[in-house]
Formats: sequence, structure tokens, C-alpha cells
Amino acid sequence: MSLPTVILPGYLESAIAYRQLEQSLQQSGFPTLTVPLRRRDWIPTLGGRPVTPILQQLDRTVKQILQQCNASQINLIGHSAGGWISRIYLGEKPYLGRGEVQPSIYCAHPLINTLITLGTPHISQERWTRWNLDFVKNNYPGAFYKNVRYVCVAGKTIFGVRRRGSWLAYSSYQLTCGKGNTWGDGITPIEAAHLEGAENIVIEGVNHSPRSRGIWYGSPEPLKAWMQYLA
Repeated sequence: MSLPTVILPGYLESAIAYRQLEQSLQQSGFPTLTVPLRRRDWIPTLGGRPVTPILQQLDRTVKQILQQCNASQINLIGHSAGGWISRIYLGEKPYLGRGEVQPSIYCAHPLINTLITLGTPHISQERWTRWNLDFVKNNYPGAFYKNVRYVCVAGKTIFGVRRRGSWLAYSSYQLTCGKGNTWGDGITPIEAAHLEGAENIVIEGVNHSPRSRGIWYGSPEPLKAWMQYLA
């Protein structure tokens, strides 16, 4: 029997945007829940503040599906920022954001069989996200936990150049990896979406967001490329 699966939405996204992906996984035999985030749930995290409210909802959802399925492990899928937030969730180091008094420690890696990140910026030069991402990079570099299978999926869709039509991609890549002239999914450059020691995949023609026009990571064809890694 396939393991239950949890989807953690990307930054400023709500669970509803992942309904089609959730249904596709369920139809493929994976009992699946999306962390029930609303867009306003991200407001307390703006400006580089701690992502503790998101971690708390993730933890509740993981415990819920473990109980529902009488399982001991899950697959965890993190889209965009959801990928690096998931890496904090796996960890055993106290996560104490600026302005917080009580640290968060989840140490969830024994509960996770496979972590799949979709278009996740695992590095950033952007000052609002850098504190959180440096915490992950410094404490849990690369595919850190050997008992977890890390699969990092990147998109090769738009090459960033400083001209109309690809200016957003250029600017986003520049903020993320310090280089605008590179390939990515329109938001996250390939080199930021992969981790050392992980199973790193590149899919051509996928857009970053589930709200993008055209196909994204969770569309039927791209899904086939990475769903095979789920346990």
C-alpha cells in the first residue's frame, strides 16, 4: 500500500490551488491531504518573520493523516517555500525566529520517508527570506537526513534576460542565486532548486505556480516524472 502524502503549499498560497494535484495523487493510490492554509495565514510570516504558524499547521496535518491511515510514515511534498519549510520541520535544532520566546522543535525526519520539493528556492540573496534559508542551509545542508529520500524538482522553462517577457524571471533568479542569466521555472532558477546529495530532476516547460497559465509541476505530464519517487 502506498504511503499517505501531505502537500505543503508555497508562499502566500492557499490549499485550494493544490486541489487538482491532491486529487491526482489520490486517484493514483496515495491518500493525500493538503495543509489547509489560507492566503491570510501567511501574513504573520511577511517581512522575513518566522514561519512558525505554517510549521504548526503542517505538524497538525501530518499527525492527522498518520492517525487516519494508521501509518508510521508519510511522503511530504513541498512546493516553492513549502520545500524549505519542510526541511525545518524535519530538523531537530531549535527554531527560534526573531521576536519569538519559545523555540519550535519538531524533529519529524523519522516520520518522513520521501521529501519532494517542487521549484523550491533552497538558497536566496533576498534579505527578507535569507534569515530563514540560512537557518536551513547552516543546520541541515543538502540531503541532510540519510533516512529520508530527498527529491528536488526544478523547471527549465524561461531563460532570464533583461528584456520584455523575461524580466520577471531575470529579477527573480537574480534575487535567488545572484545571477539573472540562467534557466528556471520563471521564478526559481534550477541551481537554487537542487540540493547536494538529493535526487535532482529537471522538467522542461513547467511553470512555477499552480495558478500559472499552461502546465506547472502538478499537471498530469510533469506529475508522472516525479510521482514515481513516492513510496
